[in-house]
Amino acid sequence: MEGLLLAVAAIIVTFNSEAVIGACLDALTKMAPNVKPIVVDNASSDQTLQHVRKQAHVHLIANRENRGFAAAVNQGIGACDADFLLLLNPDANLLTAVDALVDASRQYGLAAGKLVDLDGGAQSGFTIRRLPTPAALILELLGINRLWPSNPVNRWYRYLDRDLDQSGPVEQPAGAFLMTRRDVWEHLHGFDESFHPVWFEDVDYCKRAWDSKYRIEYVPSVQAAHLGGHSFKEISPASRAIHWCVSLTRYASKHFHSAGYRAVCLAVVLSSLPRMVARMIQDRSLQSVAIYRKIVMFAGLCLVSPGRSAARGGRYS
Repeated sequence: MEGLLLAVAAIIVTFNSEAVIGACLDALTKMAPNVKPIVVDNASSDQTLQHVRKQAHVHLIANRENRGFAAAVNQGIGACDADFLLLLNPDANLLTAVDALVDASRQYGLAAGKLVDLDGGAQSGFTIRRLPTPAALILELLGINRLWPSNPVNRWYRYLDRDLDQSGPVEQPAGAFLMTRRDVWEHLHGFDESFHPVWFEDVDYCKRAWDSKYRIEYVPSVQAAHLGGHSFKEISPASRAIHWCVSLTRYASKHFHSAGYRAVCLAVVLSSLPRMVARMIQDRSLQSVAIYRKIVMFAGLCLVSPGRSAARGGRYS
């Protein structure tokens, strides 16, 4: 397939997104008519494809299997020759033009706008974050950030100490609304597809961008209304728990020193028991026992495996 000759393309990955994709594409057409939408569908079983096909200007790639978010983004970007690439979730509706993101990406390499709730309030703690440290992920695993959200580590991690109306460099904007120059994407070799099917692929990309001395500019004047959690709702709670812990552990294996990595693995093991009990009470089922047994076995193998080979290996389910 020949690439599409474009200046700016929006890559939108869908999976059972019939409830949101129409509004997303309508807003993109209205606010950024010169941006070409490229929808990569990961084998939706609902009416997503029918909704997308109603939009004649959309370039659709319909996968026969769910390739995961990272692989689908790579696939969509590989199908075009756009110089600027906007990653946009199907439940994010543009409220403004994206010209300022293009300008910032041209200057720095990457840029991100502000995600807001449907009532217009900034999605604090999500739209931008700092890159996670072992301490931040350990507190996240142990539930401390949820029980004590104002703790110093969480305030630092989630930029709760920052004015979200102030532009400037940030470490890790949400992959739901992120623009990158193509040369940066190619230099970093895109998303790491071992983060499958979802979680931490965008964090990993931002980390590698910073390590390569690119700057990620936050441009709050560019905004999108974000429903949030749409894609995750299509994943069962059991699969969510496994995929999140596995992707988190893989991120730690790539970017933390040995002591930090093993501390995260240990936190996965220690946090699994209370999470399992909570899930058993919520579901009134023993199914969670098998789920968290898998998680503990994986994290335990990562903890004792030399060279972090377990966390960096193939898919785990």
